[in-house]
Amino acid sequence: MVEPAVVLKVGDGAPDFCLPDKDQRTVCLHEYQGTWVVLYFYPRDNTSGCTREAVAFTNALGEFAELHAVVIGVSGDSVESHGKFIQKHRLTVTLLSDTTHEILKRYGVWQRKQLYGKEFWGTIRSTFLIGPGGKIAEIWRNVKVEGHAEAVKRRLAELHAKNGDREAH
Repeated sequence: MVEPAVVLKVGDGAPDFCLPDKDQRTVCLHEYQGTWVVLYFYPRDNTSGCTREAVAFTNALGEFAELHAVVIGVSGDSVESHGKFIQKHRLTVTLLSDTTHEILKRYGVWQRKQLYGKEFWGTIRSTFLIGPGGKIAEIWRNVKVEGHAEAVKRRLAELHAKNGDREAH
């Protein structure tokens, strides 16, 4: 039996989690209470789309910081894979490892996919913008990489202009 995908909505509380980074240091979402979090889920280290996305977020980290936001990427890859990915592409974005897919499932991004006629389980590229109070302010599903980091930054700036550092919802 296939478990139904979780469907989070804008205004829902973002599910908390604690996952390891490339150095095996545990990073928890609740540690960022009071700040904006760009939480993006991606399929796999060192693939072309995931590399372009990670580089785009890395290049925009300063602008996200000016908007009081941190950027965290999550995939099912190992901490070792993340370490090599970060080193190879000189990434400065925080990448977390969810090898059990537990958090991917809690965010509803671990789903059945199809490629070349074969079905398999994988991560649907998705981004969640989480407000300072821990509620989801915006969701992008089935993300196309080109221009995505810029779109997230633009939406964050809009929410800042509307609400300042207060919760978006």
